[in-house]
Amino acid sequence: MHTDTERCVRAVQSKDARFDGWFFTAVLTTRIYCRPSCPVVPPKVRNMTFYPSAAACQQAGFRACKRCRPDTSPGSPEWNARADSVARAMRLIRDGVVDRDGVPGLASRLGYSARQIERQLLAELGAGPLALARAQRAQTARLLIETTTLPLAEVAFAAGFSSVRTFNETVREVFALAPGELRTRAARGPLAPATPGVIALRLPYRAPLNPSNLFGHLAATAVPGIEEWRDGAYRRTLTLPYGHGIVALTPQPDHIACRLSLTDPRDLTQAISRCRWLLDLDADPVAVDSQLRTDPLLAPLVDAGPGRRVPRTVDGAEFAVRAVLGQQVSTAAARTHAARLVTAHGVPVEDPEGGLTHLFPAPQALAGLDPESLALPRTRRTTLTTLVAALADGTLRLGTDTDWERARAELSALPGFGPWTVEVIAMRALGDPDAFLPTDLGIRRAAERLGLPATPAALTARAADWRPWRAYAVQYLWTVDDHPINHLPA
Repeated sequence: MHTDTERCVRAVQSKDARFDGWFFTAVLTTRIYCRPSCPVVPPKVRNMTFYPSAAACQQAGFRACKRCRPDTSPGSPEWNARADSVARAMRLIRDGVVDRDGVPGLASRLGYSARQIERQLLAELGAGPLALARAQRAQTARLLIETTTLPLAEVAFAAGFSSVRTFNETVREVFALAPGELRTRAARGPLAPATPGVIALRLPYRAPLNPSNLFGHLAATAVPGIEEWRDGAYRRTLTLPYGHGIVALTPQPDHIACRLSLTDPRDLTQAISRCRWLLDLDADPVAVDSQLRTDPLLAPLVDAGPGRRVPRTVDGAEFAVRAVLGQQVSTAAARTHAARLVTAHGVPVEDPEGGLTHLFPAPQALAGLDPESLALPRTRRTTLTTLVAALADGTLRLGTDTDWERARAELSALPGFGPWTVEVIAMRALGDPDAFLPTDLGIRRAAERLGLPATPAALTARAADWRPWRAYAVQYLWTVDDHPINHLPA
């Protein structure tokens, strides 16, 4: 979008928050870059130039605006709606892969050479993987500086910087303030009472956001021990590269309140990324709902509760295991099966607030599972053990960077994996916005009530007009049934 100057100018002059994250405005006279909704008086058109990423702005010598804080705007929805190498690279960079494994590690995950990835990112985003990772480190550093009492030297390494000197130089360059000055400025404002060991922050999103199906689904399917709904917040445990964490996510009118407790602060970047992915916070609800409203049968559902998101997962392998446990059983039975697995094979953790007791077991921990210990039909035991073996030895990978069609083919080749299981994994674990569930019981009931075709083949043909947002159409169709997944718990 940043190449469409006229459209960008209109967005800036109208302070349209829907375009935050789509592009960034750099002001040639002040050398500052802003988000489109910046509250200050818009600059003259001749002084504006536009960039596709904060990293590109920083690389061109612009520093972040202190008013609108463009480094904290929602991410571009483009990266979650595409399956090409650039989009997959952006999802991995957001997960901190470059900080942990370098550019060679990023390239290896994508199956390209480091040079090819560098060239593709530069062509589309105006910045290479190192510059994009540097911009993310700066944002993580700012969060730690402003929301914790960690010594600044510890903040530097927790944010992914290799030295305190690089940390100081980057923060000064990006924010035009030294780290100590950022902390002093944050202390002047009204702060919530700090809880030792807890990082409190806001997760921005594009309005509208309907929390009913999003948090309702997560709460209704929560597995005891690893997830719970408490005091208006969805809480769960997280398995992270350097340790583990516990997160509490609370829907608010203009943001998601996030409280993170981490055993190692170096996991902050990936923890935030996983929470945003879980709640689909980088989606563009206006684009989605506009497309679905063109269908006269879907339009009333969209108008009744616009802004529905796709509830995803924090771990693709975990969700795949849970999807198999949930085949042809009720939501309550699926939770019971998963809870038994967690109790028997999950890693115990301590939760200061009580309620959460384990991490979900990794595929390697389930690889030696005795099938006879599972209270499942024999065919489903085979399905589960085959899936776990493929995940444990790396022949099957289910992550934010996974190629959607390749994963579908690999899953379909496993015994016991029908269209419903494959598509629900594609929708919630892989994040494919066009995944569709025509054989789902709730979808078939909705189709019958709305006058949509009843057979899976006919319904799939009818749903062609909803592409590329059929996963969001599923969320609206599910609302036809009065199911707990559609309602926030009391």
